Amino acid sequence: MQRPILFITGGGIGIGRATAFAAAKANYHVVVTDVLRTEGQEVASAIVAAGGSAEFKPLDVTSTPEVNAVVADVEAAHGAIDCLVLNAGIAHRVPMSEMTDERWDRTLDVDLKGMLRVARAALPGMKTRGHGSIVALSSIMGVAYGWDEHVHYSAAKSGVIGFVRALGVELARQGIRVNAVAPGYIRTAQALSKEHSLGPDGLDAAAAFIPMGRVGEPEDIADVILFLASAAARYITGQTLVVDGGLLVGRY
Repeated sequence: MQRPILFITGGGIGIGRATAFAAAKANYHVVVTDVLRTEGQEVASAIVAAGGSAEFKPLDVTSTPEVNAVVADVEAAHGAIDCLVLNAGIAHRVPMSEMTDERWDRTLDVDLKGMLRVARAALPGMKTRGHGSIVALSSIMGVAYGWDEHVHYSAAKSGVIGFVRALGVELARQGIRVNAVAPGYIRTAQALSKEHSLGPDGLDAAAAFIPMGRVGEPEDIADVILFLASAAARYITGQTLVVDGGLLVGRY
């Protein structure tokens, strides 16, 4: 019996990496894609070495021809994709006084339009088969928090929520569910960057005001992504699930 196909963008590090391993354990054939070729290939190779099924394909989600070609290659080899995990993203610290059109456009192109490109390419196959699941990564910065010096990132992640709502409604009668996960503070390379985010000390300090008393790990998000992708979430679509250790509800 053929394994279901899970296609993930930004699968080489962080939440994407954790999701790729979780999906392999859940018996998916995992198509790991990333602009980070070494990291992405290492994830796919590690999955195979552990007895799972995976492959790596380099992918820049800002290139429509590249996205279309990679999705077509996967479908030619395996048939329609069962689940898309739209995870690729960047978050660069840019004060508004230094915000250029180019910096704004770059972030929106990766973090929001990149999702459009991948979903658009995979949807014809999903529609033909009559089922599928899409899980997109938003953020608490797109749900409730304002993140200073990250206006472009916050705008993109808010856009993901609208994207998921509208596409979930559009595709519901065709058997395709569309949802999002909005992580809180998660121990990833992005969050650990002093240049663009909290840095190690800031991330550790965040644990003090998170009700669960700890910062999240990539695996905490990966398991929720896999839940939304699975039949256990069969009656959920158009939703954004916040996974933040109680942060948003616990700050008064």
